[in-house]
Amino acid sequence: MLKGRIAVLDVGKTLAKLTIWSADGRLEDRHVRPNARAVSDQGYPCLDVAGIDAWLAQTLRAVAEKGHISAIVPVGHGAAACIVDGDALRLAPLDYETELPAETRAAYLAQRDSFAHTGSPALPAGLNLGAQLHWLEAVAPQKACRGVILTWPQFWAWRLCGVAATEITSLGCHTDLWMPVEGCPSPMAVARGWAKRFAPLRRAADVLGPVTEEWQTRCGLPKNCVVLCGLHDSNAALLAARGHGETRGRDCTVLSTGTWFVAMHSAAAGAKFDLSSFPEARDCLVNVDVYGNPVPSARFMGGREAEILEQATDAPIDPKANESVLLDLARRMVEQGAMALPAFQKGVGPFPDRKGRWLNRPADQTARRAAAGLYLALMADTSLALIGSTECLVIEGRFADDPVFARALASLRPRQSIYLSHAHDSVPYGALRLIDPDLPPHAALVRTKPLPFDLSGYAAQWRSMARTTDATA
Repeated sequence: MLKGRIAVLDVGKTLAKLTIWSADGRLEDRHVRPNARAVSDQGYPCLDVAGIDAWLAQTLRAVAEKGHISAIVPVGHGAAACIVDGDALRLAPLDYETELPAETRAAYLAQRDSFAHTGSPALPAGLNLGAQLHWLEAVAPQKACRGVILTWPQFWAWRLCGVAATEITSLGCHTDLWMPVEGCPSPMAVARGWAKRFAPLRRAADVLGPVTEEWQTRCGLPKNCVVLCGLHDSNAALLAARGHGETRGRDCTVLSTGTWFVAMHSAAAGAKFDLSSFPEARDCLVNVDVYGNPVPSARFMGGREAEILEQATDAPIDPKANESVLLDLARRMVEQGAMALPAFQKGVGPFPDRKGRWLNRPADQTARRAAAGLYLALMADTSLALIGSTECLVIEGRFADDPVFARALASLRPRQSIYLSHAHDSVPYGALRLIDPDLPPHAALVRTKPLPFDLSGYAAQWRSMARTTDATA
């Protein structure tokens, strides 16, 4: 275990965050930067590497002045790749929200491997990393066809210490570049010549090396400050959930809730996974954890749908502050048959082709929020069933404070132990567990109870109508 303060660099799509932790896991400092929109020299929308780099140097200098930094752990989203050559970035990484030209996308789709190989569905825009590499080769062939390919967290590790690496959680998250069951690059990645250009594969917890003299000078970092390889942000949250006594060594699913609801099912050691039975068309995919194990995953846009369903005329309802009122209204919604049927974000989730609609829509905003909690629970239950979730379920994120959602899900899944996590730093905690696997969690899990009324008839009606409602209704 390392001594001294540890910096966790979390480079998300919207925000870049740097948190500083004591060796025993206490948060000491936090810095956040909204990421700016940028355009590359070649004219395509790109991630703001230069802006993040300048902010990181300034921020590290400020925190280094307050005390010794012994290690830096990079974390990042899974939809960016960087091509480097020597000590230079050859091409800025594409912004994954950018739509590929129709002809370019069609040519790529004709080459990508099937879901049965990669566990990676064909996602829109540049969310499949292979699609980004394909487009970069089209717009800048001379630059894109040479150099070493780095995944996003490992780009920042390379930037800080000069050692190029790739890592399994970033290669294995809807990239089209990896086969999660076989544990090797996809046939397309080999055929396109990308696989041989991947930087060497290292473990997330590996120390790649000390920070370079450049960063020592820029930031006042000590010579013995080391940089870890790092990992994919969703897998950091999964690793955090695995740090609780209730989940260690057991079949466990983490349900992260926010704009997106993302469920990741981490099976017990030795469990076998059959990719051929996995439902690609229902927004399912396969991630890979830090140990190289396939992680069946599913998602839907729950937070966005809750906003649509609530249709706030005043301020949005605070579920935690209105617990008793919402639970009472949820009972009334069940008695009155007021329900939302999927889906209110077309093209995603377990019912991607359905058009959402209300039955007996409540006129009152608070009642609509209660009904939304029931809807979210039924959608989550469907997604969890698709990925074979059993035993422990940990709900994290802002909807862990929604009593109707959490307790309805407990009613729908009575054989599963459902816990709420109210920790606000699951991603950096997971990153810290790379250094100290025995680091205690920041906050205890709380077991949630089922609703105090019967939900079975309401759920049966919802499931029946969700299956049979016409997609164009």
